[in-house]
Amino acid sequence: MRILVAVEPVDLRKGIDGLAALCREKLQSDPFSGCLFLFRGRSATAIKILVYDSQGFWMAQKRLSKGRFKWWPSGNTPAQTLEAHQVQMLLVAGDPSVEGAPVWRPVK
Repeated sequence: MRILVAVEPVDLRKGIDGLAALCREKLQSDPFSGCLFLFRGRSATAIKILVYDSQGFWMAQKRLSKGRFKWWPSGNTPAQTLEAHQVQMLLVAGDPSVEGAPVWRPVK
């Protein structure tokens, strides 16, 4: 599954239609592609995820009760891709750029 993270913060009051419009306009990507889109608010205390599953949209939000999401991608491009294990790290307010255990390793 392709995972795109919007680099610029967004207004998280937006619902499904507003975020889908951002996918088209800012990220230059089709919101109906099945891609997972991640957005962060300006205060860095919440993340919204948007994905289309061929029947409709799913939208999820995580808001931290304490602290902020310290890591977020930066750069000149409107979006960056992440791997699934990096999104897991990001959702627990960690730094997905840190090398941890390998993504796959043989079981002996």
